[in-house]
Amino acid sequence: MSYTRLPAPSPEQGLSRYMQEIRKFPMLEPEEEYMLAKAWVDHEDTESAHKMVTSHLRLAAKIAMGYRGYGLPTAEVVSEANVGLMQAVKRFDPEKGFRLATYAMWWIRASIQEYILRSWSLVKMGTTSAQKKLFFNLRKAKNKIGALEEGDLRPENVKRIATELNVTEAEVTSMNRRMSGGDASLNAQIKSDGDGAAQWQDWLEDENADQASDYAEKDEFDIRMSLLAEAMQDLNEREQDILTKRRLSEDPMTLEQLSKVYKVSRERIRQIEVRAFEKLQDKMKMLAGKMGMNAPVE
Repeated sequence: MSYTRLPAPSPEQGLSRYMQEIRKFPMLEPEEEYMLAKAWVDHEDTESAHKMVTSHLRLAAKIAMGYRGYGLPTAEVVSEANVGLMQAVKRFDPEKGFRLATYAMWWIRASIQEYILRSWSLVKMGTTSAQKKLFFNLRKAKNKIGALEEGDLRPENVKRIATELNVTEAEVTSMNRRMSGGDASLNAQIKSDGDGAAQWQDWLEDENADQASDYAEKDEFDIRMSLLAEAMQDLNEREQDILTKRRLSEDPMTLEQLSKVYKVSRERIRQIEVRAFEKLQDKMKMLAGKMGMNAPVE
């Protein structure tokens, strides 16, 4: 299986042409995907592997567009997504019971994130795990509170994001300023070979009802829920209860409320919550590793 045989975005070619090219590859039905995967696993049939890769190029491009706010060339991010896709195909085991798209999503994200980390110096983005988490979750947090289009964040939004991501307000402000600019919307107009202009998202859509992204997201959610349920068993009854009521409930309880339930201080509840969450993350990463999944930064 050769990377050079894949369509590749380039400044000369243009992303719009690349998006047109990858739409030509059909999605795979479950049975066809299984047979191709078996041919690769059992006989190292490169044509089968190549067909699995090309049928998921749109999925890789869609995920890559989600990382368009880091000031890096979009074509390079898409290329890194394709590298992750190829790694996923090489390691995919069809006997595990889930679709290739589900497995590939982990590898694609991990490959993109590793590229971004290499491109942004540690001086730029910070060295602690909390700062790296901030780096990869700031846009999501801003979007959640409707502040994606803000330049410098308002003080109340800085405070809210800092609390949610467990970093200082100064770190939120600094990271936001470093990451400002260089964004491109999926609704941005691009040149089309037809009569009218098209949008990026048009090239990422498929008329087929059974889109790779649809079943991938459903399968990934099911897998994550399964991993979460198993990882929760590593926590004692009090840790499970506090973590559930603090982070997994639609109406989370406050530290004050839980301190009254357990008759301990609010700080003690916070310590138990943090420790339980760290244990849960470690267990889920270990379980994901056993499945052969390269878990990306969360």
